[in-house]
Amino acid sequence: MDRIEVLPRLHLFRFPIGQAYLWRDGDELTLIDAGNAGSAPEIEAAVRGLGLRPEDIRRIVLTHCHRDHIGAAEELAARHGATVIAHRLDAPVVRGESPVPEPDLLDWELPLWEHGLTVPEAPPTRVDVEVEDGDELGFGDGAYVVHAPGHTDGSIAVHLPRHGVLFTGDCVAGIGQVMLGVFNTDRAQAATSFRRLAALEPEVACFGHGDPLTEDTAAVLKAAAEAPVPRP
Repeated sequence: MDRIEVLPRLHLFRFPIGQAYLWRDGDELTLIDAGNAGSAPEIEAAVRGLGLRPEDIRRIVLTHCHRDHIGAAEELAARHGATVIAHRLDAPVVRGESPVPEPDLLDWELPLWEHGLTVPEAPPTRVDVEVEDGDELGFGDGAYVVHAPGHTDGSIAVHLPRHGVLFTGDCVAGIGQVMLGVFNTDRAQAATSFRRLAALEPEVACFGHGDPLTEDTAAVLKAAAEAPVPRP
């Protein structure tokens, strides 16, 4: 797992597939997504490598219900008493009460999807707090939920307006180029969500896959959001 500084208070933890982010408010830590199952020891080691304590992870915000985002959440929460947060519509999937929604795949997405399925299945994971659009999250000087459906029904972004930071989840991808994320259950709805996120004009955009965008961010997001939506 790679550990990359995005901002002095923000680090990226990159796994072979997917990634998570650590935000720091003093000694209080927040994880946005939690990597794949079995990655808890790596995340803990990365936190310690920053001179911080895994015991200070207060919350784990899940942007959606896919296995590469929720895998280690249950183990980390159980060890350190963190609160697990997810949107109301994805919470039953995270808990293992409902099946993972099937994406509407384009032909070129099929091999990527099959590769993604090599990530270990996530165990059922508790959700302590179910959130809705606009709910504040208790960190980052006013971080709040932006409901961004289309990738999954309960996909969310997390906006920190006082810091100009936006975590997009998988609504937006940054691999090679900034683009609409893949594996969407409703591609048109995901494109609408992308445009809503771009309208927030963040200074830093942190994607579920790909390098964070830190330069000309608002303009790049706007141009990408206005690009034609791929059709089957």
